[in-house]
Amino acid sequence: MHKVLNNLNLLRTFNAAAHHASYSLAADQLCISQAAVSQQMRQLQRLLGQQLFTRKGKSMLLTQSGEVLFLATNNALSVLSESLDTLSKQPLAGSLTISSTQAFSAIWLMPRLHLFSKLHPEIIINIQSSAGFDDLTAQHIDLAIRFGKNVRQKTPKEYECLHFGDGTVHPVCSVNTLKELKNKKCADMLGHPLIKIGSSSPYDWVEWAEHHGISEVSENTIYTSVSSTDMALTAILNSNSIALIVDYLCQNHIESGALSIALPLPHPNKVERYFVYDKRSPKHERIQVFIEWVKSQIVNEAGQ
Repeated sequence: MHKVLNNLNLLRTFNAAAHHASYSLAADQLCISQAAVSQQMRQLQRLLGQQLFTRKGKSMLLTQSGEVLFLATNNALSVLSESLDTLSKQPLAGSLTISSTQAFSAIWLMPRLHLFSKLHPEIIINIQSSAGFDDLTAQHIDLAIRFGKNVRQKTPKEYECLHFGDGTVHPVCSVNTLKELKNKKCADMLGHPLIKIGSSSPYDWVEWAEHHGISEVSENTIYTSVSSTDMALTAILNSNSIALIVDYLCQNHIESGALSIALPLPHPNKVERYFVYDKRSPKHERIQVFIEWVKSQIVNEAGQ
């Protein structure tokens, strides 16, 4: 056995430094000092009798020998990681922590969660609401349900980012408000309070109006601004206001006759939906069961 294998930590540090082409970034990843990385790399090069890195500006580039070792350590660590993941996989029974927005959690997920529990009483679901892109590992989150066009860009590469359809956004109001709007023009909507969700939402009234050639709605239009869809739903259910709401969050209210689409003019931007989770999670089987259940619920409801 080669003497380097007596100190596998040297190979782990080398792999991180080679991956980042930087001692400082490798130090950040491994939670050690840059000096420690540099010292370990000098030790490894002495043991091998080979130069592994050459400096170019701020980068540490691999030599030909370094490339050979990097390929070998990558393969070895990958095999080791897969084996450890297999050994640490948990059974189907157990807990699962889900994170999503306040609106999706309260309006869509919670009213249906009893259906999942009937199918899988062995899985205990914990729900956390968050509008941000939390660090799943740091927050002990097993599965995040996230929305928007930038989810893929904000998701670290070690996480799976699975797209599961899009939602359509329409102007929605109460049935009483709809009666007031019947046979009237789009401009008559300005006689009703318009609800705006968030200060930087991609589903805003101005873009909707521009897309459909409605000049009466502009940046100067007076809006009531709320921070979440559940607040907007409360407003339109109890007043004559109108809000842009994604279909799957108002579907139950529309089916019950409480709400209606004010105008059949969709927003040009759709709401992209994603599941985000750690590919190597020991709860992988549990995660997949929950994902398939959510997807089946959305498909079944869309077909009704």
